[in-house]
Amino acid sequence: MVTGLTSIRTSEGKLEIVNQLLLPHTVEFIEIKTIDDAYDAIKSMKIRGAPAIASLAALAVAGYLTKALESPTAPVWFESTAAFKEHTEAILAHLFTARPTAVNLGAATRRLSKKLAALIEAGKDVRAIAQGLIAEAKEIDAEDVGRNKLMAKWGAEWLVEQVKNAGGSGDNLNVMTVCNTGSLATSGYGTALGLITHLHETGKLQRAFFTQSTPYHQGSRLTAFELQSLKIPSTMLCDSMVGSLFQHHQIHGIAVGADRIARNGDTANKIGTYNAAVLAARHGIPFIVVAPVSTVDLEIADGSSIPIEQRPAIEACLVRGALFPTVLNADGVKEQATVMVTPEGLEGVYNPSFDVTPASLITAIVTEKGVAVKKAGEDAFDLTPIV
Repeated sequence: MVTGLTSIRTSEGKLEIVNQLLLPHTVEFIEIKTIDDAYDAIKSMKIRGAPAIASLAALAVAGYLTKALESPTAPVWFESTAAFKEHTEAILAHLFTARPTAVNLGAATRRLSKKLAALIEAGKDVRAIAQGLIAEAKEIDAEDVGRNKLMAKWGAEWLVEQVKNAGGSGDNLNVMTVCNTGSLATSGYGTALGLITHLHETGKLQRAFFTQSTPYHQGSRLTAFELQSLKIPSTMLCDSMVGSLFQHHQIHGIAVGADRIARNGDTANKIGTYNAAVLAARHGIPFIVVAPVSTVDLEIADGSSIPIEQRPAIEACLVRGALFPTVLNADGVKEQATVMVTPEGLEGVYNPSFDVTPASLITAIVTEKGVAVKKAGEDAFDLTPIV
């Protein structure tokens, strides 16, 4: 793995994220100094990917509490346990509202709330409670890379076996993905893109295919950037070309991430995932969802209860990129511009950020605990063994 590719970095008390809105042409790190900075970065999609935004939220809370502990004058909400609890829970609730579909963010904030309650129940003083929350927040971030490598391994090995069972060799696999689920969407290695990376590292991958994933172009900007960095053979396609790809090329599997998985296996992911799943089912291609346990929401029965974030209409009308032919500014950085590709004042723009793929169209769901498949004749998953 290219170690320089990361969405979040911390050093000497400084928390920074790479501004993904400027990638792949400009690598700019933004310092996150406050809770509001973190909220804005998540809301504006300067950072995206369900695991990554959960890590940022947790680390922002850790940084906020660390500054309070180190302040020569304790803030007023340090004066009592009740005041600390009220203030901290308000911060966690605020962060959760930044991207409501991504369940990892909610899982991180709920985990910190639960830790807060446990520390209070244990009779800890305010400073000890703050220190305990800081440790828990850092652990949320640290856990991500290890579990990503595990789920990537489980998913890759499962796909190889499926191909062999169908009479193939299990080598020279072509795998397609949607959106961006690599190091830029997580704390490292990635989920669905991690599966592709594992196949490449073990000599089983022939080529990765990825959709542009409009209107934010997470595929053409971010997945392309990661695959180039990893030197993985790859081919980009427009979102509307998936059916043609399946008609004219042998694709052995589709691997996608998830922002929320319901109890029955219905999965919310980047818009365009459902389209790919329908076409994969038509062509008999295994469709694999790869996501951490924290993405599984056992409290909702099916996808009808998943809130779908509607992005501003203007975002579907604009495209940002580097000028072509290339123009460098005085610092040698590529000049970028945002252009409108629709008529100005266009009325009626449908711009959901996610769609829901029903469990009936999903072949396997993979977490760090293993692989779940449906029983013969059933349309729903039993996710109990992998959560």
